[in-house]
Amino acid sequence: MREQEQRKISFQGIIKSVQPRSTVWRYRLDNRTHRTVGYNIYLAGIADGEEKDFAIAISEKQQEKYKFHIGDEIKGTGWTKKYPELEYADYYRTGALKKIQENNVVPIKDGTPWTSEVPELSVYDWRGCRMLDKKCWSGKCFQCKWACMANVTIEYNWGVTQKFRFESFCYGPKNCKLYKMGKPRAVPYKDCGSSYDEGWLDEICTENRDDEE
Repeated sequence: MREQEQRKISFQGIIKSVQPRSTVWRYRLDNRTHRTVGYNIYLAGIADGEEKDFAIAISEKQQEKYKFHIGDEIKGTGWTKKYPELEYADYYRTGALKKIQENNVVPIKDGTPWTSEVPELSVYDWRGCRMLDKKCWSGKCFQCKWACMANVTIEYNWGVTQKFRFESFCYGPKNCKLYKMGKPRAVPYKDCGSSYDEGWLDEICTENRDDEE
């Protein structure tokens, strides 16, 4: 696995989206295990002295304290990634967080895309998620609190070798008009080629709720 030297950086920007940060473990088509570990905040601003769009990873406790939402201007510090293949967010281990200016126009009622304040991680874990087309994630679903870009580990050779990638998922209502699954996803295993997750695992992952929840 490629390892990079870590650096502490400073950032400041306006929040464009707040989404759950999750890890997914895949083993052929026998298992797709999801676990939420915090939140990813997507910003437009300046990070490490460069003007750009970027993402930071924060903990659930940090979100509970600051209640970040779209339109807030914030600043803080973070660290570059040691293993870029494992983490989608550009910076993690964030600290010295400060809300410079709060967006006071936060939606109270939800509608597609759902942009009100994100819930606790236990809500995401209970709801479960479905595969989401990457174009939807980066487009009309990007601001939605139910959208997610997950850090995925594929058990390629049991106990010996793993592969890593990022995949987009949706924790939102099953009857959402914006939702598209996208193409089936290949799940490779050594000497066996690839099996394809065609969506039936989505039904298992979201069996706790009905179409409107």
